[in-house]
Amino acid sequence: MPHHAQDPRTPGPAPGSTPAPPAPPASPAAPAVLIVDDNPQNLELLEAYFEDSPYAARALSDPSQVLASLHAQRPDAILLDIMMPRVSGFQLCQQIKRDPALRAIPVLMVTALSEVSDAQRAADAGADAFITKPVTKKELLSQVHAALVKSGRVQA
Repeated sequence: MPHHAQDPRTPGPAPGSTPAPPAPPASPAAPAVLIVDDNPQNLELLEAYFEDSPYAARALSDPSQVLASLHAQRPDAILLDIMMPRVSGFQLCQQIKRDPALRAIPVLMVTALSEVSDAQRAADAGADAFITKPVTKKELLSQVHAALVKSGRVQA
């Protein structure tokens, strides 16, 4: 009885018909963090903290552009400096929290101010966290993660 081996050139479905392996999650799926600071060095440092993190950071140096930017491209969290020209971080936070379309976005104040009264003003403005500079990468990412979990934007 002759032995009939399967032809190795036809092992299964035709080439090109097998589904490709699942692709890794696309970066747009990463939670977006908007960093607002008028100081270029601070902005650069904070942006660098988000490299190789599970978050997609975007920076803005002009506080007067923040509200328009938020309506155009809504982030999952906002890092906001306090001492900026034209509009302070306190004022900007109040404006964000008064806007029904934006108020659910966690706002984390990242500032050189360190007085208890400054932290209280940030809380009164609606800030979700008050982080004093200098801040380590680990501390910053931990605070961002906690704010995103609390807001329901990511799972613990």
